[in-house]
Amino acid sequence: MAIITEEPEIQPQNDREPTEEPTSPSKDPKRKPKPKPMTQTKPQTQAQTQNNPFVFWFYFTVSVSLVTLLAIGLSSLYSNPDPKSFFLSLSTPLRQHYSKGRTIKVQLAQNQPSSEVFVLESGKRDFVSEKVVIVHGLGLSSFSFRKVLDLLGSKGFHGVVFDLPGNGFSDKFMEASEERGSGVLERFKDAYALIQEKGIFWAFDNMVETGQIPYEEIVSHYSEKRSVVKPIVLGSEEMGLVLGQVIETLGLAPVHLVLHDSSLGMVANWVLKNSESVRSVTLVDTGLRPALPLCVLEVPVVREVVLGVNFVYEWLIRMCCSRGIGGLDVAAHRMMLNGRDGRRAVVATGKKLNSSFDIAEWGGLDGVKGIPMQVVWCSVWSKEWSEEGRKVADALPQAKFVTHTGGRWPQVRILTVLYCMFLTVYGDL
Repeated sequence: MAIITEEPEIQPQNDREPTEEPTSPSKDPKRKPKPKPMTQTKPQTQAQTQNNPFVFWFYFTVSVSLVTLLAIGLSSLYSNPDPKSFFLSLSTPLRQHYSKGRTIKVQLAQNQPSSEVFVLESGKRDFVSEKVVIVHGLGLSSFSFRKVLDLLGSKGFHGVVFDLPGNGFSDKFMEASEERGSGVLERFKDAYALIQEKGIFWAFDNMVETGQIPYEEIVSHYSEKRSVVKPIVLGSEEMGLVLGQVIETLGLAPVHLVLHDSSLGMVANWVLKNSESVRSVTLVDTGLRPALPLCVLEVPVVREVVLGVNFVYEWLIRMCCSRGIGGLDVAAHRMMLNGRDGRRAVVATGKKLNSSFDIAEWGGLDGVKGIPMQVVWCSVWSKEWSEEGRKVADALPQAKFVTHTGGRWPQVRILTVLYCMFLTVYGDL
């Protein structure tokens, strides 16, 4: 007998519906709820912000504007081309220094107007036989050697130091003629200069008064050449010419020359050509380039900060020129560079220095090797600078080598060295 049994139908897995209902978390604490997917709205917003080029250009424009405003503000603080305002802004020591000196006329070049050079003297010229002329380096002035002059004068020497053209209290600018450009920008500058000189309604007022356009005056203004004011830029020949005129005007020849910093390259040719007017030459920390880094004074914004902020300029001087310099001298140096925009004249003259000058070749020439020489050098500034001093002394075998513990710029410690040297060496000449 067959037994027939019924088995439940097995449905496919895909068609099977869930028989159990999901329980809530409160009913089934072991089961965790499914996390909700995070929205991508915020990351997309950040990505859009990061990829937006207008944000970069906005901050870039604001930064450039702030830097420009800072440069203009600092430039207006120190730049003072008006001579009257410049002298009124001088400190008391600088005013006293200026009152002790005088100016003389020198010819910088042929067919050019004369310029004024500031000269400071010490000692009575009529009662002394030894005359000492000091030539300073670029970025300095006669104010740096005032104590040297006082010491020489008190010991019976006639000391003279003058400000090189473009430095100190000497003229820093000169009028020159140049051809007008034919470009649109040049024409615009000429028109702007005419408006500044005559006024914006000058031509209209002339038409109302005379009934004619001032054509001739306008044409004369736009002539082929125009008069401009340029900084004084002198090379070695011009500097030697100035030195010769100072010595001749004051009646100092023959003289003992003291050449400091970068002045050797500027007057070396004059010494060669006028050896009969030179009794001796003393080189004080001389080099082909000045101790003051002129490249810093060329960079926009940087030069405004250096010359506009006293402690920044003082840091630069202590790093490159003299560690023991006083705050009074630092402020005076900075004011001399700021006054009447002397920075431009100093930087332009520094570019014309003879970087290929060979001191060994110069010292071996017939007109130079017979001149008594001394080399005064700082021995504690750096190892490289001490080696440079030894090279200079070796290049001049006839020179006596003396070291000091001051800086590359003159200060109190070098006074004793110079004084003893003048007594022992120059007193016997």
